Amino acid sequence: MFVRRIATALAIVLAGYGTAAAQAPTRIEQFKAWGAYSYKSNGGTVCYVLSVPTAKEPPAVDHGDIFFIVSQRPGQNISYEPQAMMGYKLKDGSKVNVTIDSKNFVMFTKDKAAWVENAAEEPALVAAMKGGSSMTVKATSARGTPTSYTYSLSGISAALSKIETCK
Repeated sequence: MFVRRIATALAIVLAGYGTAAAQAPTRIEQFKAWGAYSYKSNGGTVCYVLSVPTAKEPPAVDHGDIFFIVSQRPGQNISYEPQAMMGYKLKDGSKVNVTIDSKNFVMFTKDKAAWVENAAEEPALVAAMKGGSSMTVKATSARGTPTSYTYSLSGISAALSKIETCK
């Protein structure tokens, strides 16, 4: 099941970046809960780390495939961009809240994805991920259902280190 989720995630990532000329992603290495991946797109390399939640709330709802990704696209001057990807459409105008320890981060939503609202806070979110043990992501579906996901942060530092020199 994990392999199917990762394959789905890779397809979603490629589609999300408009990568018609992209090659299939390659898994670089798995670091506990986080995997490091790369693919070629328009002559450049995109690297990212990805994980799936360890818990989903509410349990009786079909959440689809849920992922949290941190990508690095050196050719576009993008370094460590966090993104939450849901298996359902998010409520228009809603926010996604990410909590690590006592630190909170707000993400804006579009369709099935969310990004840090204030891009200047991206490094702080990544630093919190590296220093934390678990992360909670709360969202609201287009149907108005509140959802919550728990991610293990075990392996995130090693996975991010692996893609640090992405070229």
